[in-house]
Amino acid sequence: MLELTMATVTGAEAGATAGMVMAEAPSEPGAVLRVGRDASVCGLVTPDDWLFVSRVHLEFRCGPHGEWSVFWLRGSQADPSSEVRVRVDTQGARGPGLPLAYGGVSELPRGGSGEIVVLDRGGPRSVHVGFYHEA
Repeated sequence: MLELTMATVTGAEAGATAGMVMAEAPSEPGAVLRVGRDASVCGLVTPDDWLFVSRVHLEFRCGPHGEWSVFWLRGSQADPSSEVRVRVDTQGARGPGLPLAYGGVSELPRGGSGEIVVLDRGGPRSVHVGFYHEA
């Protein structure tokens, strides 16, 4: 099972968790969860006017052996207007996270948790997608 929580945050709301939404999917090959502005295909939807987030920005996919990975899908622009970072909780330590390349992928640890952060390069807005991947 992969559990996701999402919060959209502006500079004035830093640290707030109001408006948090959740999604989950069983760890079955081919399962998919998406994050973006398009409510017709995304389980976690960001505000329509947050154009630094693509219609389908992140895609969480379950592989053939129940492993989950997050993909930063390439949008319609050659250069993204956001930055994506992956933070994995390791023995309680949390840092700035590792950058995820535009069009790149990162495997999520089994039995682990963390956060994917989408940062607006043009302002103090961010999308925080927390994850927990059951072992």
